[in-house]
Parts: sequence; structure tokens; C-alpha cells
Amino acid sequence: MYLERYIEKIQKKFDKLQTELSKEDLYSSNPAKTIEMAREHTRLKEILDLYAQLKTLQEAKASVVSLTKETTDVELQELAQHEIEKLDQKIHELTVAVLSSLFPSEEEKSSKNLIIEIRAGTGGEEAALFASDLYRMYSKYAEKKGWKQELLHFHPSELGGLKEIIFSIQGKEAFKKLKYESGVHRVQRVPATESQGRIHTSTATVAVLLEPEEIELNIKPEDLRIEVCRAGGPGGQGVNTTDSAVQIFHIPSGIMVRCQDERSQLKNREKALKILKARLLSKKEEEEAQKRAMERKSMVGSGERTEKIRTYNFPQGRVTDHRIPLTLYNLQSFLDGDIDPIIDQLIQKEVASRIARELAEENIPFSATEDDRKPSIV
Repeated sequence: MYLERYIEKIQKKFDKLQTELSKEDLYSSNPAKTIEMAREHTRLKEILDLYAQLKTLQEAKASVVSLTKETTDVELQELAQHEIEKLDQKIHELTVAVLSSLFPSEEEKSSKNLIIEIRAGTGGEEAALFASDLYRMYSKYAEKKGWKQELLHFHPSELGGLKEIIFSIQGKEAFKKLKYESGVHRVQRVPATESQGRIHTSTATVAVLLEPEEIELNIKPEDLRIEVCRAGGPGGQGVNTTDSAVQIFHIPSGIMVRCQDERSQLKNREKALKILKARLLSKKEEEEAQKRAMERKSMVGSGERTEKIRTYNFPQGRVTDHRIPLTLYNLQSFLDGDIDPIIDQLIQKEVASRIARELAEENIPFSATEDDRKPSIV
């Protein structure tokens, strides 16, 4: 199996580091290198410890399965089956933890905020209603994970949907989990506005961005054109009476951001700058990513905004992710924030692909059966 072969590689690297770190004169001769080696040693040990726990669970499950084959006692069979189900859940969770720890990027390790932008695509009011459903789904998911959320900007539609909504999320592993959500999401259902009961297809786009730190982007004041104007739309007595809305135009990139949700001009300016910086960072990263086009094609969730990544089919109560592919028949639960079953499979597929490439590049033999090419690699 891919994972087993890769763990063997990690074990060899860990043993080599342990030998090097045991040398008495290492720190005095090169303290910076010693610290770096110690950090890598700790990281590899954490992976090996997780894998050891995984193997222990797999052995425990094998023992229980063996017991079920040896007994005809109905009550014992039921207890064993219940234990197998619990072990399967723990094995799944630990498998994802092991895979997630293999190739941590700097972005995944960071605790920086994410900025998620959801926009209604084709489908008019129905697309706006679907965008609202997606916002609720991610909001519920963030609540389950204990992540912090902040609404930055929204543009409602006439029927209560969302033409656009931008919000931030901060929490442990938020980027690692949500980075796969960028792309085109498609919904198939009978809209509330449909009088003849026909199923319509609409779309919404999702962009998951990292909120940049000040040092990552150097925005010159002379590159910005900042305008203030009166906020428009429903919102009470303060709307249309004060110049609180802020519009920022970044001249070099042509990116424009407008915020009017706060009654304070200063707060609208702060939010607009935050969104602008996130978009500029995303643009910068996309330009750099184009240089690695071949590598991107082999990655899961490449972030191409034109990709149709998922379909939500209401008549059949199913959700299908087209990148794995995987279909689940629990649409309502999924929309209530239970999206980990698909995210976990996307993580497994991405890691399996990367492990296979690295082993092949180093001429390390590994099995390449059809089962190994499936998302689950353990």
C-alpha cells in the first residue's frame, strides 16, 4: 500500500536524524541546523506515533472480526459488530489525521484567517438562494469545529437570497479543511418561483482565500483611489443619509472593493482594505501557480474557479463531488454542516497522489493496484 511504503521511508529518515542528533558536538558546531533537525525529528515522531496508534486499532479490529467468525452466540455477535463500528470510526479519523500530517504546507500550519467569498452564478434568484444555502452550510460547519466567524460584506437579493457574501473564518486546520471548496457549486431543484414544478439547474461560486499579513503585501497609498459615498439599499434611517460607504480601487491590478454594511466609514474602510488584500494575495498566488501548471493538474482541488466541483441534487437527496468522485445520499445533513465525509476523501486522494509521485521519483517500489488508486489508501 502507498501509505505503508511511505511510512517506511519516514522511519528511515527519523532513524537517521536520531543518530545525527545524538552526536555531542552537533549543537556547538551548527546550532541553527541542529534546531531545524530537532523540529523535523519531532514532526516525524508525531507521524510515526499516529501511525502506530492506527496499526493498533487495525489489529484490534482484526481480532474482533476473527472472534465473530469463531462464535455462534447471537448476543456476542451483536456486541462484536457494535465494537467493529466504533473501531471503524476511530480508524477513519486516525487515518485522516495521519494523511493530513504528511505534507503540511505553511498555509495549513498557520492560524491566519480565511476569507470565503460566495457569489450567485447562473440562475438568477434561485442562484442567490443557493448562495445563501452555501453560506449557512459553511457557517454551520465552522460552528461544529469551534471556529470564529466574522461577516465582512453581503449583498442580498430581492427574495432573501445572497447575490454575494464575504466572511472570514479563523480556527485550527480551517485552511486545511476548506481549501477544497473553491470552485463552482451546482444545485438541481425546483425553485420557489417555479409554478410548474420543473427542476432548474443553478450555480454559485466559492473562493477560499488566506487573509494576508501586512508583511506579505506592500500596498502603496498612491496605488489606491478611495471614494466615499452614501450607502444604498434597505437598512433603516442611517442608510442614504450619511457618506459611510467606502469604495477602494487598486489602480495597478484594477481590483475594486466596496463596503457599506457598517454605519461607520472607518469600519467600512477597514473591511474593504481587508478584502482587497485577500484578493491581491490570491491573484499573486494564482500567477505563481500558473508556472506550475502541470503540477496543478495532478492536484485535488486546484482552485480553478471554472471547475464544477460539486452537485447538490434536491429531488434525489444526494450530493456528488465530481473530483473523487463520490455521491452521498444525505443532502440535508450535508447542508447542515456535515461536510467532513467528502472533505476527508479529498484529503486522502490528494495525499495518495503525492505519495505515489514521490515514491515513483525515488524509485521506491509500491503496489499500484486498482484498490490503491481509490481515495482510501489504508
